[in-house]
Amino acid sequence: MRRLGTVALTVVVAGVLQVPAALAHTPREVDCVGHERIRVPSARHQVSACLDDLTTAGTVHSGHTDPADWAGLTQESLPVPDPVPGVQIDGYFPDDSTTNTTHGWDHDAQFVLRLPADWNGGLVVSGSPGNREQYAVDRAISDWVLAKGYAFAATDKGNTGLRFYTDGDRPGDAIAEWNHRVTQLTRAAKAVVAQRYHRPPRRTLVTGLSNGGYLVRWQLENRPELYDGGVDWEGTLWAGDGPNLVDFLPSALSAYPRYAGGGPESGRAHDEMLAAGFPEGSEFLWPYHYRYYWDLTQRIYREEIDPGFDGDTEAGTPFCEPGSPACDADYDYASRPDTVHDAVERIGLTGEIGKPLLTVHGTLDVLLPIGESSDAYARMVRERGGGPLHRYYRIAGGTHTDALVDTYPNRLRALAPCHRAAFGALEAYLDDGVRLPPSTTVSRPGKATPEDLVTHCSLR
Repeated sequence: MRRLGTVALTVVVAGVLQVPAALAHTPREVDCVGHERIRVPSARHQVSACLDDLTTAGTVHSGHTDPADWAGLTQESLPVPDPVPGVQIDGYFPDDSTTNTTHGWDHDAQFVLRLPADWNGGLVVSGSPGNREQYAVDRAISDWVLAKGYAFAATDKGNTGLRFYTDGDRPGDAIAEWNHRVTQLTRAAKAVVAQRYHRPPRRTLVTGLSNGGYLVRWQLENRPELYDGGVDWEGTLWAGDGPNLVDFLPSALSAYPRYAGGGPESGRAHDEMLAAGFPEGSEFLWPYHYRYYWDLTQRIYREEIDPGFDGDTEAGTPFCEPGSPACDADYDYASRPDTVHDAVERIGLTGEIGKPLLTVHGTLDVLLPIGESSDAYARMVRERGGGPLHRYYRIAGGTHTDALVDTYPNRLRALAPCHRAAFGALEAYLDDGVRLPPSTTVSRPGKATPEDLVTHCSLR
């Protein structure tokens, strides 16, 4: 999920003011004959460009990405591949909400499609993490899959930003739209690929991180016919009976200040943090997450599923004192009315996947603690009989955002190379029937340098 705040939103807006003019950029020598005739089915608006580099090394300069959208998700040293020439199509589907201001369009359901000149026959689809826009995984995913020859498509999920929960008429509507937009884009992208390359994709994979990982799970449970498989990078878990993030975040908001304050209550508060699922050994990450993630995340997602908890107040009171009226630190999902549980049920996961799914999750994730998130989802998959289709890789020392590895290089490891290893394992399985590596906890190599951990991860 994205670190959201006034400063971050200001940067996003400022970073896209010049994009519309840049979208007219045309490189010197790229074979893009006929790209202007490609039509994205159901799109209300689209802009096509022929680029000599679809990776972030090129699109940052041409205006075909937004660096503020993917800031903080990867290590600075994550390699950028060699230039990948091809066609990029930006646009949006019909929608009546306007939270996404990218390109000055003030229109949600925005998407990006990238079609490399040297195509490998495959398509990768992704939805954005957190409440970010369609360029959020350009560094983490798009660069790498484009270098492998895949066409790539990503969506803003139909609503963005701090107030995403204002989209829709019923609790849960905003998140429900996320799933619809990924399905819509997948179908449209397949048609675009067929137009560009004169044949449909031989393979379609879905992948994403955080909320994007939730979308992978939902698609493989509900629309498996659209995909050949997926890779879920620390997906958010929503389940009618829990666990959900609104189960464990209130405990952190209540216990952490007492733990950090020291005194006689500190030990008990520490035990409460561990009992809520925050792993022992992750304490060094708690101050940052308390300040930037836990409070905001709890309030905006609770507002999405349970706006009645705080009456007419919108998204609660920041850093409220436990015991004060309608304080999110006291929120108890289990005791909330059936209507709240029904809203979660409508967007919830069941574990009933219909295509191969590989999950990677860091053991030191303290935004979506692994015990309350992917551990629980893996159990759900097994209980629904999907164990043979699922592989689960617990990455020792991984946390929710790889950018924190730059701050703690000797205590954390990046998940990006493990995501890529899982993606490669899925390819080998689909191409050649190579057995998927068994589910395991991947240890952090004791003698590995920080540089090694940017590029390497063994799942075996």
